[in-house]
Amino acid sequence: MSADENFEALGLNLPPAPKPLGVYKPLLIDGKHCYVSGHGTVKDDGSLIVGRVGDNLTQEEGKLAAQQVGLAILSTLKTNLGSLNKIKRVIKVLGMVNCVTEFENHPFVINGCSELFAKVWGEENGIGVRSAVGMGSLPGNIPVEIEALFELHD
Repeated sequence: MSADENFEALGLNLPPAPKPLGVYKPLLIDGKHCYVSGHGTVKDDGSLIVGRVGDNLTQEEGKLAAQQVGLAILSTLKTNLGSLNKIKRVIKVLGMVNCVTEFENHPFVINGCSELFAKVWGEENGIGVRSAVGMGSLPGNIPVEIEALFELHD
């Protein structure tokens, strides 16, 4: 099945593609690479999931927030490229978790996005290299921000 078909089979909704909150592009294509700026936790109604993991959000809620960020990234890709099928593979994911100092399970949280990408593009092409780090704060008190790099089909 194609990436678009895989996504449809998940029964998930894409939120509206977020508009930049600063001076940057949400997506930039350079040759066969597609760079996606940091995305936040945009829900279907355009509002944001807010909170801090380890404070007022559990790590499971953080993981769901990371999945929501993945959906926002997919929305930006589909809005700008027309189809998820134009993506050949995930190259890199950088996941940032707004969490208390004592929280140490950042990879678990960012798996919410990585698992989504693996379901859309398959394990071979949907899993790239990754960093998952903790932050003292994120814009608007969102719990997760993720940026990604994709390779486009020729």
